[in-house]
Amino acid sequence: MKRIITVLAIAIASLSVAYAGDKPVSFNQLPAPAQSFLNTNFPGDGISYATIDDDLIRPDYNVVLVSGVKIQFEHDGALEKIECRTGVPVDLIPVQIKDYVKLHYPDAYFTEYEIGRKSYEVKLSNRLEMKFNRNFILVEIDD
Repeated sequence: MKRIITVLAIAIASLSVAYAGDKPVSFNQLPAPAQSFLNTNFPGDGISYATIDDDLIRPDYNVVLVSGVKIQFEHDGALEKIECRTGVPVDLIPVQIKDYVKLHYPDAYFTEYEIGRKSYEVKLSNRLEMKFNRNFILVEIDD
């Protein structure tokens, strides 16, 4: 019985690795919330390329804009992560996090913003990385 379970586990793992991969997609193939996000927040910026990380369980979408902004969307089109060297649009950052950073690091701006299941993570222009829980309490800071 152990042997059968082991063989099945290896087969499933191999299948998921073989099936996973980035495949190009067009703007129209992105989920509607992702299209809306791009039209609202980056209206004049074209898409350099977009891909779907086509894994078996939940595919992610990756978009790189002409300006160099990198955005990851979840399978349903919800924002997962955004990287922007010149600054993530502050309207995307929760007000509690913006206020904390403005108070403690007034000269810094956001270069990355990631939404996790239980946390929010930001990277600042001064190279600090901060992790906030779902109640917007700072739980970790790294330089």
